[in-house]
Amino acid sequence: MKINTDGVLLASLIDMHDAKRILDVGTGTGVIALMLAQRMSDSQVDAVEIDKLAAAMAHRNFNNSIFRDRLVLHATAFQHLQITHHYDLIVSNPPFYTDSLHNPDARKKLARHTDLNFFGELLQFGSSHLSPQGKIVLILPTQLAETVAALAIEYRLYCSAEIQISSFDGDPVIRKIVTFGRMPTTTIDERVFVIYKSKGMYSDSYKQALAPYFLAF
Repeated sequence: MKINTDGVLLASLIDMHDAKRILDVGTGTGVIALMLAQRMSDSQVDAVEIDKLAAAMAHRNFNNSIFRDRLVLHATAFQHLQITHHYDLIVSNPPFYTDSLHNPDARKKLARHTDLNFFGELLQFGSSHLSPQGKIVLILPTQLAETVAALAIEYRLYCSAEIQISSFDGDPVIRKIVTFGRMPTTTIDERVFVIYKSKGMYSDSYKQALAPYFLAF
């Protein structure tokens, strides 16, 4: 499970809303959780991962980081968390190959294949465990983002912002970073983010967003 563009864009572009307690759902090897801990120096970050090998790697990565005292790995599903506190921010780069053929590799299937039940359970969890001003932020393909936004209303969560991500300027939107909160809104804060300025060359916006984390920038 390598570092992927979706994960690093989610972690670098979202509005942290001065979040002090954060949950990363499906942390993989822990990249998003580590980036969020770097962004918010006084935050406490919980991370959950059901894949045993990925969870073990995330645990090692957390222990080897300077943020180790603020990172906690839970090798379980978020539905099984035993918590009494609320989160200011819940993030996820979730599996989104809904209604597709299962990948024959068992671990990749676990990471990539889900259905709308996953999102319903995640939104229900957020409805119960978000602080009053808390947010859920997901990165999703465009069509799925729209489906999840409609589903969120059933749990009294409402889309307040989205970042529309394209590979090149003028290309179709391939991903959306969508933010959900408790307050209904009549307008959605929308902005556009372009990854490449030309083939093989990242945009200035991409390099600026990732410069705090990538030595190459």
